[in-house]
Amino acid sequence: MQHAIVFLDRETLDAKVRPPSFPHSYNEHAVTAVGEIVDRLKDATIAITNKVPMRADTLKELPKLKLIAVAATGTDIVDKAYCKEHGITVVNIRNYAFNTVPEHVFAMIFALRRNLIAYQEAVRGGAWQRARQFCFFDYPIRDVAGSTLGIIGFGALGKSVARIAQSLDMRVLPYDVFPQPGLVDLETIYKESDIITLHTPMTPETRNMIGAKELKMMKPTAILINTARGGLVDEQALAEALQNGTIGGAGFDVLTKEPPKDGNVLLDLRLPNFILTPHVAWASQEAMQVLADQLIDNIEAFVAGKPQNVVQE
Repeated sequence: MQHAIVFLDRETLDAKVRPPSFPHSYNEHAVTAVGEIVDRLKDATIAITNKVPMRADTLKELPKLKLIAVAATGTDIVDKAYCKEHGITVVNIRNYAFNTVPEHVFAMIFALRRNLIAYQEAVRGGAWQRARQFCFFDYPIRDVAGSTLGIIGFGALGKSVARIAQSLDMRVLPYDVFPQPGLVDLETIYKESDIITLHTPMTPETRNMIGAKELKMMKPTAILINTARGGLVDEQALAEALQNGTIGGAGFDVLTKEPPKDGNVLLDLRLPNFILTPHVAWASQEAMQVLADQLIDNIEAFVAGKPQNVVQE
């Protein structure tokens, strides 16, 4: 059997994608709108998607489709229940961002703990030039060493963050829904952490898991980092907490809707203690190449009859 492979949103992956080692045809599209999916996949047996949604009403029009290879870890874009019922295998990418996401987390932590943005803006505004002394202390600077880091989601990424934190002499408080030695409860993390970082998937249970109530439980100097999913945090509540001084700062790489074409309350914040980056924590050149290689590994394994990284409903 010669497989027909179609990559729906090739523009999302800035890496070399090697040709699979079996007979196949291959087509790729930089972007694909929802209304274009069926036409582009009508003859496909293998679909590659990063963020193009594969819902039941679309999938029922694609009887030839055998595999959906998600070019990412999150699979909420796929109707997995429909795929299971109709024999469509879904695979995803795992453990590829073991360096890039933790590095992004700590870049945000250092910037916020040391108030780098506030000081940079002050220098640009002429404050240093007007200072009476060789420096000025308008914004508090706090060491990372000796601080307490709460990690919500203690899988591969959470553990990688923990290893870096321990090397920096930080106290680590981990939480996960799956039992493991040394875990603490969420209330302990909220109340005792100087920094909280999120590494949990988006599920009905985790949507808006941090809202006004949880933010009020945190220290007024606490920093919240989210490089996981935007919907984990109530964005309106976060904006109000930052504006009111309920918490000390936040670093986000994700929003509930991406790209935020219709705006977002966090886009409107002009605060030196808030950093927002455009979902790039995962996107080092090295990590994207690991992802691209694993993507093809997953497809080759499926065709060989030994599927790997299969997503279970």
